[in-house]
Amino acid sequence: MVDIVDAFMRGLEKPLILWLISQGPRHGYELIKEVKRLTGQKLKPSVLYPLLNQLEGEGFLAGEWIKKGRRELKYYRLTQKGKMLLAKVRGLFSNPIRRVIADLLSETEKI
Repeated sequence: MVDIVDAFMRGLEKPLILWLISQGPRHGYELIKEVKRLTGQKLKPSVLYPLLNQLEGEGFLAGEWIKKGRRELKYYRLTQKGKMLLAKVRGLFSNPIRRVIADLLSETEKI
């Protein structure tokens, strides 16, 4: 049986990754740590890296290899096309869906 929480999180992975990268350039491991911190859910490398490659291939992200000590890390940033996609995603969460989400996240139970 499909885990409902996992299925829900899979739907939020792309918007969350776009939003995190919009905060500043990030590498894959940073993204994994931030997703865990924000959601409590582990984003598997086998999910993240193909997603980053897809977003880069479609022109939403630009990757740049940066040497850190003896290692090279690929940092991703949003392209203009990626910023436009994030703006569209943000538009999806505007009213009235924003009220639905706020109600869904509220801690008070309605009877």
